[in-house]
Amino acid sequence: MKKIIVIGGGVIGCAVARELSRYEAEIILLEGGVDVAEGASKANSAIVHAGFDAKPGTMKAKLNVEGVKMYPRLCAEVGAPYGQPGAMVLAFTPEERPTIEKLYEQGIQNGVEQLRIIERDEILALEPNTNPDVECALLAPTSGLTCPYELTYALADHAAVNGVNFVMNARVNGIRKDGEGFVLATEKGEMHAELVVNCAGMGSGELHNQLSSRKVRLIPRKGEYYLLDHELPLLFTRTMFQCPSKMGKGVLVSPTLHGNTILGPTAEDIDDATDVSTTREALALVNERSRMTWPGLTLRNVITTFAGIRAHEENGDFIIGAVEGCPGAYETVGVESPGLSSAPAIAEMLAGQIAGENALPLKPEWKPAPVRKKPFYAMSLEERVEAVKEDANYGALVCRCEQVTEAEIRAAIRRPVGATTIDGVKRRTRAGMGRCQGGFCSPRVLEILAEELGIDPTQVTKGGGKSNLLVSTIAQAMGKEDA
Repeated sequence: MKKIIVIGGGVIGCAVARELSRYEAEIILLEGGVDVAEGASKANSAIVHAGFDAKPGTMKAKLNVEGVKMYPRLCAEVGAPYGQPGAMVLAFTPEERPTIEKLYEQGIQNGVEQLRIIERDEILALEPNTNPDVECALLAPTSGLTCPYELTYALADHAAVNGVNFVMNARVNGIRKDGEGFVLATEKGEMHAELVVNCAGMGSGELHNQLSSRKVRLIPRKGEYYLLDHELPLLFTRTMFQCPSKMGKGVLVSPTLHGNTILGPTAEDIDDATDVSTTREALALVNERSRMTWPGLTLRNVITTFAGIRAHEENGDFIIGAVEGCPGAYETVGVESPGLSSAPAIAEMLAGQIAGENALPLKPEWKPAPVRKKPFYAMSLEERVEAVKEDANYGALVCRCEQVTEAEIRAAIRRPVGATTIDGVKRRTRAGMGRCQGGFCSPRVLEILAEELGIDPTQVTKGGGKSNLLVSTIAQAMGKEDA
C-alpha cells in the first residue's frame, strides 16, 4: 500500500484524511499541536456561508457552494452539529445598497439558491432587535451553522476507525523530495512517505515553497471576538452581517448552536502567526460595530473573548490540488473563510484527485462513524434516568454551567482521537465553556484526565506544552515525596 502523510489536523486535514480512508493506503496525519483543531478550526465564526460573498469563477466560490450543500448529510454521518437558520447582510445607508445588489448578483452567478433583497419592514419583522435605521438586506436562507472543533473531532474519529494514524506534537519543520517519495523533518524525527498532503493552515505556505518553484505568500490575518453567555436569551435567530470590505465579511452578530451569541471578528494583518492575544482596541471596535446591528447590545453577559488567525493568500483564492512541479505532493493553501464551509467539497475533490492519479483502490468496507450519546444537557428527564441506570457516572455532574457529567468526560478521553488536555475535554464536552469558564470544574476534569491517561496530576496540561496546572503535589512541596 502507498504511504500517505497528511500534514495538519484542522478541519481541512481531518476531512481530507477521512475521505482518503475510503481507499487502500497507509495514512498518517501529523499535527504540530497537542490535539486536532488547535489552529483556525477552534477559533472562527462557525458559519457555513451560503456562497454569495466569493468572487464568481474562483475556487472559493465553487467549493463554498458545493460544500454548503454537503453539510447536512456530512454532519448526520459523523455526528456533528449543524443547523440552517439563515443569514442577512445589512445595509444602513443608501450608499451601501449597491453592495447588497452586487452580493445578490454574485450569489446568483455562484449558484446560491433562495437569495433575495428585502427592505426595512421585512427585516424588522424577521429580526425585531435589528437597528431600525437599517436600509435593506440580502436574505440568505441557506446559510448555516456548525461547531468547527466538534466537526473536526468527529471527522478525526471517523478517519481513525478506518485506519488513519494520528500523531500529535509532530510539527513538520521541513520537507524535501527524495527519489520517488518525500522526507519530512518533524519534531519526532524524520518520516518518509510516498505521497504528502499539505493541509498545514498558516504553515502551508512555507511547506509549499520548499517543494515548488512557484512561490506563495500567506498573510496572518487576526480576528477577535466576544462570546456572550447562553443564559441570555437569543435575540437574533439568524447570522447578521454588515456590508463586507476588502479585509473580510465584517463584524457580525450571530447565534451559535449552543445558544450563545458571538460578536466579531475584526480583521488585522499581523506579523506573528501565533499571536492569538486579544486587545482592548480591537474588542472596542467589535463592540462599536456590533451596536450598529444591535443597538440594545450590552457586554454585561460576556463570558470570554478570543482570537483566531486566518491564512490569507495574497492573491485571495484557495490553492488546492497537486503541487506544481512536484509529483506526489498535494496541498490546500490559503484556506481562509469560506474554508469551513468548503471543507467537505475540498476533501472530496482532493481525495478523489489523489486516488485517481495514484490508482488507489477503494476498501471493500468503510466503517461508519462512531455513534455518541446525546449530551446530558439535551436529554429529557426520562433519558437521564436511563443514562444513569446504564452508567452511574452520568449521575455525577462535573460542570454545572453546561451540565456535563463524569461519564461524558471519560467518554471524550476514550474517543478514537480522544482528549488529552483540559482544553481538549472542554471542546469535546463543553465542560468549562460556561459562565465560570472552568473555575468550578477544572480540578475534577484534571483528576479524571490523570486517571484515564495513567499519568501524575502534575503532568496534566491545560492545552499542551508547558501549560501544566500543578507544579507539584502537596507532599512534594513539603519535602515528603514518599508521603
